Amino acid sequence: MAKIIAVTNQKGGVGKTTTAVNLSAWLAEMGKKTLMVDLDPQGNTTSGLGGKVRDQHSIYEAMMGQAKIEDCIQKTGVKKLKLIGADIRLAGAEVELVGVERREYYLKTVLAPLRDQFEYILIDCPPSLSLLTLNALAAADSVLIPIQCEYYALEGVTSLMNTISRVKKTMNPHLEMEGVLLTMLDGRTNLGLQVVEQVKKHFKKEVFSTTIPRNVRLGEAPSHGEPIHLYDPKSAGARAYESLAKEVISRNRKKG
Repeated sequence: MAKIIAVTNQKGGVGKTTTAVNLSAWLAEMGKKTLMVDLDPQGNTTSGLGGKVRDQHSIYEAMMGQAKIEDCIQKTGVKKLKLIGADIRLAGAEVELVGVERREYYLKTVLAPLRDQFEYILIDCPPSLSLLTLNALAAADSVLIPIQCEYYALEGVTSLMNTISRVKKTMNPHLEMEGVLLTMLDGRTNLGLQVVEQVKKHFKKEVFSTTIPRNVRLGEAPSHGEPIHLYDPKSAGARAYESLAKEVISRNRKKG
């Protein structure tokens, strides 16, 4: 039975998509059957894994009942990693679902048949607390929150935590924290190290031991449609996401 992890932070530019792409790729590289679901209308996870949305076969059509979810799955350059892509049409789902009953559960319903086929299902959420994000949180078992090591790191995280709390009370009582991931760390600056301390003080044991450094190669990889371990396996970014994947697997082994 797949563990479903929503990767979310309503603040843009915190390394959310980079984390979704590279964590899913490393989990697959470590032998775990993994599915990456792009739930962001920008479609950056799709292109970052070298995928393309084929006509009428994206997560949008699956959620709207216009295509079977199985038909929307595509291969990636990583053997055990599959992808369900998205593009700008997904933005239309927000409008189309507004007046619909149980609109927060559409993603959960379409993913249900796939849970027996994978060990991990990751969802890359849009950078907003939108109806799509609520769908991801209702479908997920846990939430992974990337936080950038910058001055306003915790700004907006309170509203995200309030949303997660509300989802637990009303839609998904089993939703847990997978962990908080510190990204874009420049270890040479006092500010970066102060932010690390601040986030650890706030979230305590929920913070992953792994931190993701600022790394040029991580920024270059998406334009080549490859996760970092294929684009530059020896880079600091590749090693960091390998470490994160090991930590995720280890945490879930302990829980299991």
